[in-house]
Amino acid sequence: MARLIAGPTTIEAAGNKPKLVEESVGRVNSQTADLSIARMKSPGGWVEPGQTPDFDEYTVVLAGTLRVETKTETLDVAAGQAVLAPKGEWVRYSSPDDGGAEYIAVCLPAFSPETVHRDE
Repeated sequence: MARLIAGPTTIEAAGNKPKLVEESVGRVNSQTADLSIARMKSPGGWVEPGQTPDFDEYTVVLAGTLRVETKTETLDVAAGQAVLAPKGEWVRYSSPDDGGAEYIAVCLPAFSPETVHRDE
């Protein structure tokens, strides 16, 4: 049976500056553990702690640039591009440009604070 999700839930985000996280599908908003879908808006200069998550994260950048750092490379993902960060690999996200970034993140299985494994 189809189920309408009336709107997202705003979730507090990690990082040095406030970032907007609007979860449409996931553990909080729809009680869905299989996957999560959230719209993110990060300000210019935002950076979050590194993480080694237990989920794959697929990200589509809608506006601005999202920087994705791994142990071996740094990718600047521009509007219209996407990136996959596989589970079990260290990654850190940031938005280096003044205008910040807006993007959609899909996590499989769903994001949770217990499975993101952020750096201390």
